[in-house]
Amino acid sequence: MSNIDLIIEERAADIGDFMVGRLLPFRQKRMVGPFAFIDHMGPAEMNEHQNLNVPTHPHIGLSTLTFLFEGSILHQDSLGTKIKIEPGAVNWMTAGKGIVHSERTPPEIQHKKKKLHGLQIWVALPKELEKSSPTFTHVQKEDIPNWEVEGVQYRLIAGEAFQKNLLFQFIANCILLN
Repeated sequence: MSNIDLIIEERAADIGDFMVGRLLPFRQKRMVGPFAFIDHMGPAEMNEHQNLNVPTHPHIGLSTLTFLFEGSILHQDSLGTKIKIEPGAVNWMTAGKGIVHSERTPPEIQHKKKKLHGLQIWVALPKELEKSSPTFTHVQKEDIPNWEVEGVQYRLIAGEAFQKNLLFQFIANCILLN
C-alpha cells in the first residue's frame, strides 16, 4: 500500500523565450509546505539564436532559489547585483517588500550553442518576513555541503540535514539532490 496521495506531472510554462516544466502550483495542490512554484529548466540545448530572456520583473513576499546542473544564467537586480549563476552554485534571492530582477543568457555565449538545465524553487516567506528588506546571497559550488552515503553523492542546497547546514537569512525546508 502506498502513502502517495497525488503525483504531479510537470507542465510546460513559458518564462521568457524559454519553456520550463512547472510542478507547482497545481490545481489540486497550490503549495507544498512553503514551496509556491517549482520550475524545472531543461535539459535544453539551444542554438546560436536561442537564449534565455526573462525580462526585468518584480517579486514581493517570497524567495527564489536557483540551482543549475548545466549552463549559465546572468542575474541582475535592483540591489545592484550582477552575477553569473553557474552549475553547482546556489543563488538565493529574497524579495521581501520588493525587488526587480532579470535572468538572461550571459552575453559571451548568446551567439553560441549552449545547454541549460536547472531548478528554480519559489518559497513563500512567513508573514513576519514578507515586508523585510530584499537580499541576494550567492554560494559558490565549493562552499556547498556535500557528502557520500553508501555510494550516493548528496549536496545540500538549502536548510539543514544530517548535521550539515547551509544557512541563509531565510532558512527553507531542506532540499536534497542526489
